[in-house]
Amino acid sequence: MKYTDNYGGNVDLQKATAEGVAVVADIVGTVGPRPAGSEMELKAQKMLEEKISPYASKTVTEPFSVHRQAFMGFIPFTVACGVSSVFVNWFWSPLAAFILCVLAFIPLFFEFLRYDEFNDFLFPKQTSHNTYAVIPPAGETKQRIVMVSHSDSQYEWTLNWLFGQVKAIGDKGGLVAKLAVEIPAVVGLVIQTIFALVCLIVGKGSAANLLQTPRWFFVLFFVVSILFIPLELSFIFFQSHTKSVPGASDNLSGCAVNLETVKAMKEAGIELERTEVVAVFSGSEEVGLRGAKAFAKAHKEEYKDVPTIVVALDTFRDLEDMAIYDRDLSGTLQHDWQVKHLLKNAALNTGRDLKFESVYVGGSDAAAFTRQGYKATTLAAMNPDPPVYYHTREDTVENMRPECIAVGIDIMVEAICMYDAVGLPEQTED
Repeated sequence: MKYTDNYGGNVDLQKATAEGVAVVADIVGTVGPRPAGSEMELKAQKMLEEKISPYASKTVTEPFSVHRQAFMGFIPFTVACGVSSVFVNWFWSPLAAFILCVLAFIPLFFEFLRYDEFNDFLFPKQTSHNTYAVIPPAGETKQRIVMVSHSDSQYEWTLNWLFGQVKAIGDKGGLVAKLAVEIPAVVGLVIQTIFALVCLIVGKGSAANLLQTPRWFFVLFFVVSILFIPLELSFIFFQSHTKSVPGASDNLSGCAVNLETVKAMKEAGIELERTEVVAVFSGSEEVGLRGAKAFAKAHKEEYKDVPTIVVALDTFRDLEDMAIYDRDLSGTLQHDWQVKHLLKNAALNTGRDLKFESVYVGGSDAAAFTRQGYKATTLAAMNPDPPVYYHTREDTVENMRPECIAVGIDIMVEAICMYDAVGLPEQTED
């Protein structure tokens, strides 16, 4: 039996889903693309605030600073260092070439893989916002659940779009871009680093002597390194710096699940006894989880008053790929056991056995909370290939799948009722 039924709730999923999709369509049609730290991002949050405020005791909008071009802004620097290292190594100094390769990896590691504000200070600053609504329980607040979904949309990933326009590739455009360009470009940088390191340790002669000696190994390394250069150079055009995408599925669909979960519970007469619900519409997720990081830090001490858990809601589009995310930040960060099993049990109660997955490349808003010591996880439904709509102009309202949003609402209502009734499941394994 569903815990939702114990609260006398008769959630109208069809109505909630239709209204959620209508909100998405209204935002996309009225506001359009929403780059991090832009006026459009804030307008979308204000529209979401207007929809949720009748169901909340208060709504708040908090500003924070962001450098939206920093997250991908290191790419030309990294490419320049990697490409130049090949020729510096061949014609001049293996040590200088190795240093260039190390310099290439530093922003890639700290800015993109760890989502740190490593080189942000080098780029212009904007003001982004987080908007949140507080829905108190009927009784005294004894615990809290925070649902967070980002309202900004990404600058277009040009290669995903271009490969998707090739008829023979079609929907596999994102996957082909990853396999044909993105991964090989990184592999090329690794090979160039190894080339410089080997030359530094073993030593080498001049360029002229190399071609005349039997030490073909160095010549082979040089030729292989050269072959990767076009792929690395193409990485400069990986992302547009001017054209943002509609972002209907990523992630207004998550905002719809967030909003409609709150509305559906209230309209069904579900009153929580001890659980405060906080619905956060974060900004600047697409540029390194900056909004979630700002919110988690700003409310860390405040939210120590009662046990608090966090569920990030992101991209409800590919129902067959719906999962609870156990690991995040390119697989380097593990989310909380209890929260992920709360969602697992809630999904089972709604007739769905969801798998645990990892964010293999990139991160979700939940990562920002986990790093700050919160108990958190992510619920999402996106093909990890990635699909052709991912971060491209094809992420439109017409390309959404409302049935996936319905499942997200169903699971979240059940998870919140379960959490209110019995708390978190007891951990039974490490």
